[in-house]
Amino acid sequence: MNTTLKDKVALITGASTGIGLATAQEFAARGAKVYVTGRRQAELDTAVAVIGSAATGIRADAASLDDLDRVMAQIGRETGHLDIVFANAGGGDMLPLGAITEQHYDRIFASNVKGVLFTVQKALPLLVDGGAVILTGSTTTLQGTENFSVYSASKAAVRNFARSWLLDLKARRIRVNVISPGPVRTPGLAGLVPPEHKEGLFAQLAGVVPMGRLGEPDEIGKAVAFLASDDASFINGIELFVDGGTAQI
Repeated sequence: MNTTLKDKVALITGASTGIGLATAQEFAARGAKVYVTGRRQAELDTAVAVIGSAATGIRADAASLDDLDRVMAQIGRETGHLDIVFANAGGGDMLPLGAITEQHYDRIFASNVKGVLFTVQKALPLLVDGGAVILTGSTTTLQGTENFSVYSASKAAVRNFARSWLLDLKARRIRVNVISPGPVRTPGLAGLVPPEHKEGLFAQLAGVVPMGRLGEPDEIGKAVAFLASDDASFINGIELFVDGGTAQI
């Protein structure tokens, strides 16, 4: 068993499925106690069962400040501190410029930008000095993507949060890094198109990855676990692309 996160307490938002769930499993396997959040209770319960006894699920929408207050209050009562925050909750869907609506913009920026900002802010009183914050970015921070401009802009905002927050938090020695996955085989990726087009989308995306395949959620989870660990003690403010080389070409 890898024990690089032994006795650490972590919060992972958006951990019911996909990258968040895989990361929670990795954290637990490395010895951490993991608080996981998600909006849908049934999926959250399933995730907790998969992760095991190291996990506590709290139903919450990361874009809701009241929900975040409730999450932090429970963690404060039960453990009194956090060592790691992985602000992962978010998502998006595709619309061309001419079809973007206010509702589309508000929904994506609420989950991907507002939710990330206030997750980290509200965790600060619990976060130990020398702790780690990881934010979920995207390869869209470097590359334009047709019909995906609102999502891409939201992830560019997340990337720049890290650049400023590491300065805001330098006195407390809290590291802030961004993990930017390429195309990963998750329910969120599959949900971008109707079910009958899923395999076609996967094949198309795999074709632009130099390694010739999609990533798997556990591959991202391992990279997040590294950034969260003391092994990454001198890594601060980076955007780590876990994308099979996509962002490098």
